[in-house]
Amino acid sequence: MSTQSPFSFLEGFLQKLPLPSLQPPAWAVSEAQRRIVLTLNHVLMQETEATARLARQKDRVMLVQWRSFNFKLIATPAGLLDLAAPEATPDLVLTVTDESPLVLAQIALRGDKPGVRIEGDVQLAAEVSWLTENVRWDMEEDLSRFMGDVPAHTLAQMAQGLVGGLRQFVAKAASFIPGKSA
Repeated sequence: MSTQSPFSFLEGFLQKLPLPSLQPPAWAVSEAQRRIVLTLNHVLMQETEATARLARQKDRVMLVQWRSFNFKLIATPAGLLDLAAPEATPDLVLTVTDESPLVLAQIALRGDKPGVRIEGDVQLAAEVSWLTENVRWDMEEDLSRFMGDVPAHTLAQMAQGLVGGLRQFVAKAASFIPGKSA
């Protein structure tokens, strides 16, 4: 007899949330999208190969979507990203297949990548794949510019410890089977 995790109720609840009724205002969505683009460009500018690869894909449009949330990005001639016009036809569609926010959080805490369905231009998909595999944000380096090296390193170590603890918690919670003693 298989038993369910006590977290299955929470996951089922989160999947059934009526998210369309919880839509944020349009100005908040637009601002969040702009912040995402700024962050992505900040990371891309630290890697010359990344900007060179994106520059070769200039004017190509990517649609990124998860559940009812989506936005379009366009590759610029400078090798960066910008928000594409809402009516732009996407050359590549990236759809996050994991519907549950809880599952996505677990995947992120494990350091894995979520499931993504890719449709469209093969060359653009290859470039996006290369970017996700090879470009990393050195958050500690960015923090050191504001705080100094030692506080930034200390904060990064604390964050790594927190993430490690959360990963252990998620692993133990996921393997919890009611009725069995530890």
